[in-house]
Amino acid sequence: MGFLICAVALLQLIGVFAGFDALADRFPRALLPLGVSFIGYLIYVFADRYENYPKRQRSIQNTGKIVMLAGLALALIAVVGWESVPGFIAARLQLPILLALAGSILFGLMTWAMWRHPTALAMNVNNARQEALEGYLFLSPNLIGFLLFLAGPLLLSLYTSFTNWDGFGTREWVGFGNYGKLLNLTFATLTAANQPANQAINVKVYDELARFSLFGSHYLIGATDKLFWIAMRNTLLFGLLVVPLSVLPALGLAAILNSKLPGMKFFRSVYFIPSVAAVVGIALIWQWMYNASVGWINYAILSAANFLNSIFGAAWIAPQPRWLSTSDTALLAIVVMVAWQTIGFNTILFLAGMQNIPKVLYEAATVDGAGAWRQFRNITLPLLGATMVFVLSTTIIASFQIFEPIFIMTNPAGGPNNATLSAVLYLYQNGFQRFNQGYASAIAWLLFVIIFLVTMIQYRRQRNVTYEM
Repeated sequence: MGFLICAVALLQLIGVFAGFDALADRFPRALLPLGVSFIGYLIYVFADRYENYPKRQRSIQNTGKIVMLAGLALALIAVVGWESVPGFIAARLQLPILLALAGSILFGLMTWAMWRHPTALAMNVNNARQEALEGYLFLSPNLIGFLLFLAGPLLLSLYTSFTNWDGFGTREWVGFGNYGKLLNLTFATLTAANQPANQAINVKVYDELARFSLFGSHYLIGATDKLFWIAMRNTLLFGLLVVPLSVLPALGLAAILNSKLPGMKFFRSVYFIPSVAAVVGIALIWQWMYNASVGWINYAILSAANFLNSIFGAAWIAPQPRWLSTSDTALLAIVVMVAWQTIGFNTILFLAGMQNIPKVLYEAATVDGAGAWRQFRNITLPLLGATMVFVLSTTIIASFQIFEPIFIMTNPAGGPNNATLSAVLYLYQNGFQRFNQGYASAIAWLLFVIIFLVTMIQYRRQRNVTYEM
C-alpha cells in the first residue's frame, strides 16, 4: 500500500496524469523501445525451460528483467524527448517529488525483500501469513481507491462544511456558521392571524416560514434559510408517501409471485424491468405521460368520463390536471413515478426472503388448519423481519436522496412554488449553481445525520425482535 500510494503521488507530481494527452501524442516514439521490453519479457519466459537448473534459470530471468527495464526507460525518454530530459529532470527536483520518489524506492525495496523466499524464512513467515499477505496485496487497490475517492472526499467535504469556500478561491474558516444559518429559526406570537411578519420578526434576518394557531393564539415561524426548511419538508413528505407505496404493493406482489401459478418467472422479469431501466429515460416518458395536453393520463381520464357520460347520460366534465405545473400535484406525480420504478426491486427482495422460509412451517400450519392469511400473518411476515428492515432502510435512504426525477421532470429550480424542491436538489443548487461549496457541504452532512439516525432506529428496532425457525 505504501508503494502504491507513493507511486501514484509521484506520477501525479511529475505531471503524468495532467499531461496524459501530450504523452499520448508522443506515444508512437515509444513503440520501438517497448518492443525491446517485449523481447525482455520473452527472455524472462524462456527461463521456464530451465526449471531443473535453478542458477541458469535465475540468470536468464535477471537478464530478461534488465532488458525489460531498459526498454521501459528508453520508452519514457523517447516520449519525453531526448533533448528535454535534462530540463525535465531539473524542473522536477523539488522536495515533494523527491520524497515521493524516495518513498516509492523504499517501499518497493521492502516489498521486494518481503517476497524473497530466504527473507520470508528468516521472518518465520508460514503459509497462513503468506496467504494473508497476498490477500492484503490483492485488496490494496480497492482499499486505496476507497481512501482516495470515498473516505478522502468525505473528510474534505466535512472540512469544507466549516468554511465559506466557493470552489475556486481560498477557504475561509467560519466554524458552525453554515450550520447555524441552516438551522436558525425564530418563533413569534402574533396579535392577529393576518399580522404582517415585519411587525413580529426581523425580516432582514428571517423569512416567514409558516403560521399556525394553537388554543386561540397565533404564532409565526421565521427561518434564516427558508428554502432549506421547505426542501426538508418536501423530502420528508416525499418519503412518507413513497415508502408505503413502494413497499406494501411489493410485499403483495412477492406473495403472488411466490406461488406456483403458470408464468410466474415471466412476471418476475417484467416487474423488475423498471428497476434496471435508466432513470432519465423513465423520467422523460413519465413527463410526456403527465403532459396536460397530449399525455396518456389525462387522455385516459377524459375517455373514462366520456364513457360514463354515454352510459348514464350525464354531463360530467373530466378534470385535466396540469400534473407537473401546479404545486398541488407536482410532488405527488413524482411520488407515483418513483414508487412505480421501485416496486420491482423491492418485490425481488421480498421474494428472495420468502423463498428462504422453510416450507415445512407452512405444511405444519396447514395441518393445524391455518388458512393462507393466517400463514402469511403468523409465518411469512415475522420471518421476513430482516428483509423488511433492509427494504425499508434502502427505500427510506433513496427517498431522502431523491434528485434525478425532480431535476428532469420539473423545473430545476424546484418546481412550481418550490413544491418539488428536495434536500439534494437544494444541495445541488448551492454547490454547483451558486458555487457555495461550504454551504452545500453543510447541507450534505445534515442530510447524512438524518439518514444515519433513521437507519439506526430501524436496525435497533429489528435487533430487539428475534424469531426462531
